[in-house]
Amino acid sequence: MGDLLEEFFKRPYVAAKVAEGKLPDTWRTIVGDQAADLTTELRLERHILHVRIRSSVLRSELFYQRDALRDEINRRSGMQLVNAVIIR
Repeated sequence: MGDLLEEFFKRPYVAAKVAEGKLPDTWRTIVGDQAADLTTELRLERHILHVRIRSSVLRSELFYQRDALRDEINRRSGMQLVNAVIIR
């Protein structure tokens, strides 16, 4: 039974959905608690991560780190989950 479940969760579609479900926790781990608390929206659509930030200063800082954020999210999820990050 354990092998069947392991095989099921390794399927690309299922693994992507699991990684997408863990995205809020992954985001918090990458940006930290304070930045995550200022995040009002975290939505993944067609491999594009839409992030809405309340602080203009933090928004500006994260805007310049979009590529690094994308790469770290993909590294932690173990797959190409995000192709681009849009910060608003």
